[in-house]
Amino acid sequence: MKTQRKQRRIVAAALSAALTLGLASGAYAQQASDTTGGTTSDQTSAGNANGGGLPQIQQQGDVSYVSGGVGQDESKALQHAQGQWPLSLRFTGPGSDFLADVHVRVVDAHNGDVLTATSRGPYMLVKLRPGRYTVHAQYKDHDQSKAVTIPAKGSAKAAFYWTTQ
Repeated sequence: MKTQRKQRRIVAAALSAALTLGLASGAYAQQASDTTGGTTSDQTSAGNANGGGLPQIQQQGDVSYVSGGVGQDESKALQHAQGQWPLSLRFTGPGSDFLADVHVRVVDAHNGDVLTATSRGPYMLVKLRPGRYTVHAQYKDHDQSKAVTIPAKGSAKAAFYWTTQ
């Protein structure tokens, strides 16, 4: 019983922190010169033009990405959209807790940076050209790397799990 209450408090604190970081990250992303998002005039989907509850799509160079999944609607929208994006990433911690504020760096086969971003929630979807990449994910002070191959048709998935909160 005490463990469940403690877990609920941890989840509530994590969600609160994720929401706060998400709002701050959104403001920062709008100020960054190399990252742009869509419009916010469409009120049909959380105030953005992506539709279906999908969070704001970001652009960095020729790579599009979206991250989030803190709320149930957004989480379902991201899970539903996975098949339409070449790469889907998932970030979890102990007890399958969803994580946010994961720093992600994707490099190509020649070790060139393709994407550097911070995930606003447990899911990140990325539009990449077919090829081989390495995804580096950092949560707090813990780094992980995974090799992924984006096929010409279809998609690739990578799940990152940290044993520490």
